[in-house]
Amino acid sequence: MAVNVPGVIVMVVFYLLVLGTGIWASFKSKREHKKSRAPGMEMVLLGNRSLNWVVGIFTMTATWVGGVIIVGTVEMVYTPSLGLSWVVLMFIGNTWSFLIGGLFFAKPMRDRNYVTMLDPFNIKYGNVVAAGLSLVSLFCDMILVPSILTGLGGTMSVILDLPFSLCVWISAAVVITYTLMGGLYSVAYTDVIQLVLVFIGLWVCVPFVLMNPSTLDISQTLMNNSLHAPWIGQLELKNIWIMIDEFFFFALGLLAFQCFHQRILSASSTATAKMSSIAAGFSILLFGIPLVLLGAAAASTDWNQTTYGSPSPYERGEAAMVLPIALQHLTPPFISIVGSGCVAAAVMSSADSSLLSTASIFTVNIYKNILRPQASDREIQWVIRLCVVAVGLISTSVTSLNNSVLLFWLLATEVAYVVIFPELFCALFFNISNGYGAVMGVLVGLVLRLLGGDLALGLEPVLHFPGCTLEDGVYVQYAPVKTISMLSAIAAILLFSYLASVLFNKGVLPEKWDVFKVKAQHSPVPLSPVGGAIEEKENEEMNRNKCQSEVSEVCRPADQ
Repeated sequence: MAVNVPGVIVMVVFYLLVLGTGIWASFKSKREHKKSRAPGMEMVLLGNRSLNWVVGIFTMTATWVGGVIIVGTVEMVYTPSLGLSWVVLMFIGNTWSFLIGGLFFAKPMRDRNYVTMLDPFNIKYGNVVAAGLSLVSLFCDMILVPSILTGLGGTMSVILDLPFSLCVWISAAVVITYTLMGGLYSVAYTDVIQLVLVFIGLWVCVPFVLMNPSTLDISQTLMNNSLHAPWIGQLELKNIWIMIDEFFFFALGLLAFQCFHQRILSASSTATAKMSSIAAGFSILLFGIPLVLLGAAAASTDWNQTTYGSPSPYERGEAAMVLPIALQHLTPPFISIVGSGCVAAAVMSSADSSLLSTASIFTVNIYKNILRPQASDREIQWVIRLCVVAVGLISTSVTSLNNSVLLFWLLATEVAYVVIFPELFCALFFNISNGYGAVMGVLVGLVLRLLGGDLALGLEPVLHFPGCTLEDGVYVQYAPVKTISMLSAIAAILLFSYLASVLFNKGVLPEKWDVFKVKAQHSPVPLSPVGGAIEEKENEEMNRNKCQSEVSEVCRPADQ
């Protein structure tokens, strides 16, 4: 096939529109910086904490509606073993994630004026533990970028007939450029344009796919499909605990990523942060509807009657590419180009968020807090820029390892759920948590998760939870392994934090052994959540700052 010249022209125009918006936002950022005289680091990473609720809703939603979600959702509906039931589970879980984030996490994070999600770790657990957790979070955020770009490369290479690597590198170059120029301002305002294009583009494609002569009525194929397995998916009683596990994974996993909290922290007020998160939770449901319809149409198509031919994408092992295949063979050429632009917009809106999130974690929690506490504001800004470029180049290079990237993405999301979320939850809501509990929480959570096995990663189960059965010579877990590991990590953090506090404060262990300074931090208290005990928090911060004075430059709790 020859290169799709009209498609290339349309994509160039689209890229110029996004780049132009990013450049305009960078100038706006510079004007705001001169007016406010805010620190350059806060201006780049948090937009001077001035995002209103309209932009907040758009950028919060766009962060989640990425290339992986768009391409992956259509693939899930099309795949017989998953189907509509699992997609509904994912979308409802992610809606709850935004609701929980807005109702419970937004206030403590925004009120205390943290710069990154990991700042509470420095205060509660100390620099050593926080550095280790920062590296884990850095890995989780960084590995998302190649996963996101892979979806774009596959779609554009199919529709425009351009090399996969060329599509990925051009898109990455555009994202890196405007992220470098304007920081969060450019990311947030381009998110507005990109989200609008995604929404319009998806709905433009839907009627053409549904009305294609080769596509059957999707209402008839929902439960009974002669061409393909019914697209409702496989609902079996034995999978009930797995579905519960996945629901909590989707509902709480997003809260373990910096890109979500960066939007919370950049809001103009706590009320704005709450409103943006809650509204985004409902907004993402609107994007799920066209994706479900596209996946259902692909499952209801007689591919032998199309230019794609027989066998079907699923039988050829190309289910992961079913969205671009459906756009190319079930819609007119111009509409398929619109669909490609839609995927490109979604990819860029997520890729820029991950780039800035990774730069935030490295600059604030590793470089500023550990490596160079005395670094000037100008030096920090240069570190942010270098980090954006480095992460962008490394992540784009890794996209050539398509299969490995998807496996790493799966690994990264599970690590964030099992390791980062329990640590953040305890740091924010339990006064008793300390460095000893944090270390044990990581060990308990990871060990349980690894012993539970993961067939996608080639790990055989060693620890057989209730319901584990032998199928075709392989042990399959039907227990909620991920959630059990996460809850066990929380329990370990609280239990060992309390034991360490008792042992050192009662003099059972000598104070010279107290490497995490829990005796200076607080006396043992009941394992109850933080409920607005202001005096307790002030005393904790005062004592903690004796050991970590450099953290106070970055994290400024509102009650001090």
